[in-house]
Formats: sequence, C-alpha cells, structure tokens
Amino acid sequence: MIIKERTSFEKLEIGSMTKLVVDIKQEIIAIGCELHIDCVDELIQDGSKYSSLWGANIYPDKKIDFVSLINIRPKENNRSMEIQDEKIKEKVKNIIEKLLF
Repeated sequence: MIIKERTSFEKLEIGSMTKLVVDIKQEIIAIGCELHIDCVDELIQDGSKYSSLWGANIYPDKKIDFVSLINIRPKENNRSMEIQDEKIKEKVKNIIEKLLF
C-alpha cells in the first residue's frame, strides 16, 4: 500500500514489526510488504527512483528503526543495513511521522 497523505496509524494493521520504504524526494511511503524490496517495486511502479528509496521498520509503540537490506549502498557510503547518513535518517523519520503518526 502506498501512502501519499496523512493516514491514521491506528487504522493500519501494524504487527509486531511492519516493513516500509520511504521515498525521500516525493515524501511518500510504501508499507506492509512482506519484504522491503516488494515495497520498492510498488514505489518504482508509481514513479519513484531507487536512489530516493530507504527502508525502515515501525512497531506498535511507534518506534522506528532504520534497518533494511535495501539500505546497503557502498557507492553512497552506506555499507550497513542501517541508514548511516543522519540527514537521510532524519528525512525518513520526518516523513514517517508526518504521514503515519
């Protein structure tokens, strides 16, 4: 599911952990995919560019972690599953909070 406008967090079916991918340029989210790459595919089909997509996870208590295989990008100095660049991490967090919380 792609979220482009504010959505009630309580209406989403958040399990113990829910995967999502944020497009930091368009400020939209794909959420609820089995794998982060499935959310990437949804966003790319909707017009997003891979370079703008970053993976994260949310929990029922609204905790966010910034860990996903799609975040491994050696060419962009992100050699970890966790988002390393604090500016990108902050953008992802802000978009999640704006649209979901």
